Amino acid sequence: MSIKRFLTGIIGLPIVALLLIYGNKYIISAMLTIIAIISMSEYIKCVSTKINVIKWICYACSLLVGIIPLFPNILFIELGIPILLLILFFCVIVTDMKITFEDISYTLIGILYIVGLLVFFPLTYNYEGAVSGKVLVWFIMFSAWGTDIFAYLLGMRIGKTKFSKVSPKKSVEGCISGTVGAIILTLILTWGLNKYMGLDISYIRIGVITLILSIIGQIGDFAASVIKRSFDIKDFSELFPGHGGMIDRIDSVMFIAPFAYLLLTHFI
Repeated sequence: MSIKRFLTGIIGLPIVALLLIYGNKYIISAMLTIIAIISMSEYIKCVSTKINVIKWICYACSLLVGIIPLFPNILFIELGIPILLLILFFCVIVTDMKITFEDISYTLIGILYIVGLLVFFPLTYNYEGAVSGKVLVWFIMFSAWGTDIFAYLLGMRIGKTKFSKVSPKKSVEGCISGTVGAIILTLILTWGLNKYMGLDISYIRIGVITLILSIIGQIGDFAASVIKRSFDIKDFSELFPGHGGMIDRIDSVMFIAPFAYLLLTHFI
């Protein structure tokens, strides 16, 4: 592991932990909005080498990551896609096709990829149930980053079988190690929550949910690699030394968030 990667992790993880522990729904919504805007700027910079995405729509939609969780009963999600499609095709029409179908397609993909996935993290954080959303988000973090850490560390040591050309450095052994490591971490987290917070979370359910989320997170990691390979870049940016850009750090978290929201709020 490089020194830059190690130091960035050591500095970044406590900051994220403190925000999640001591923050509230407004702080988390503001934080996620900033993350969405940074991620969107990275996506726009990446695809703009070949495609003219509609930037103002991308950034306007990024603000919804912080707004939707504060007003969950408004029909944002149900009406969001039809309204977005209406606006995108209207832009093609009024510009006499100077904005092309390809342009609005990549615009839509960027919004769905970043906003459509990321919005479920604050929705999970704001969840009020038998197990608080403030607790549930840690299962997202442990599933995502636990998978990344174990896959990276053990993949370097025992990885021999290449998984896919999409990401040549990833191995089957690394992917399996990442999932096993994530399950161990979330089971330890569950034990701590049950023992010290008086909760009664099922170890079997958490194990199965983590298995699913870990696999989904790794698909999210590959999805980011697909985008980068399509536009011939190594990282989305150099925001985090040794780690790449914002999307490089949260690619698995974004993909996990919607499925975690569904599974953790219905089966825990």
